[in-house]
Amino acid sequence: MASSCILCAMAFITAVYAANFYQDIDLTWGNDHARILNNGEVLTLSLDKSSGSGFQLKNEYLFGKFDMQIKLIPGDSAGTVTTFYLSSQGSTHDEIDFEFLGNLSGDPYIVHTNVFTQGKGNREQQFYLWFDPTKDFHTYSFLWNPRIVIFYVDGRPIRVFKNNELIGVAFPKNQPMRIYSSLWNADDWATRGGRVKTDWSKAPFTATFREFNANACVSSSGVSSCRSLSNNSWMLQELDSTSLELLRMIQKNYMVYNYCSDLKRFPQGLPSECSTNT
Repeated sequence: MASSCILCAMAFITAVYAANFYQDIDLTWGNDHARILNNGEVLTLSLDKSSGSGFQLKNEYLFGKFDMQIKLIPGDSAGTVTTFYLSSQGSTHDEIDFEFLGNLSGDPYIVHTNVFTQGKGNREQQFYLWFDPTKDFHTYSFLWNPRIVIFYVDGRPIRVFKNNELIGVAFPKNQPMRIYSSLWNADDWATRGGRVKTDWSKAPFTATFREFNANACVSSSGVSSCRSLSNNSWMLQELDSTSLELLRMIQKNYMVYNYCSDLKRFPQGLPSECSTNT
């Protein structure tokens, strides 16, 4: 059944479109802390002591390439978390995460990534960036197909999660997922393990989003279908040798935490996928 589902998905023609935030998103909380600007091309989320804010895309997707340009909170952003992620619903949900952990002025953001399959996460990898993500917009992307999940920053791969079902590791391939973004306070853990708290005198904190693009299959009522002709090469895409070399260079120079290296956390042995995921 699962393999036939994959074959069906691979035959689909994909839809490519750029979101208009007036038409294509629903505000999920903190509505008075979100603003849509420039005729729907730009959206800001704000956080103060009273509330944060968040939104979701109206469509659900089963596989695709997803890009969002984000400009993160400038200055002292300690305690704040800005998110961009894919997720299904329920206790056995799948999820693919970017979480941007704020920091004190002058210290770098940490990009926190995670992958959940059938409700199981605990697959964190964290990175510093090679630029200041508060000065300008940068593009954060997921490529998700039946073989692999790839995280990109400005088109450069920083992480992969491969389909390792043959060795008993669940892979997100059967549950349609929706795009979410949010800005919220997590000063119990986000900055230096919760030792640095949010300075509310610096509020409101604001993150800005624009140019969400999806090259993807849209799911409706549990059936995945596509809306217009496009190039669906991403459905078979994996990393070539040049991209693998770049991935390893980024991980060597910018990765600050990898669950697959944390023997103290997994004294009975590292998770099975650690032997195959780069």
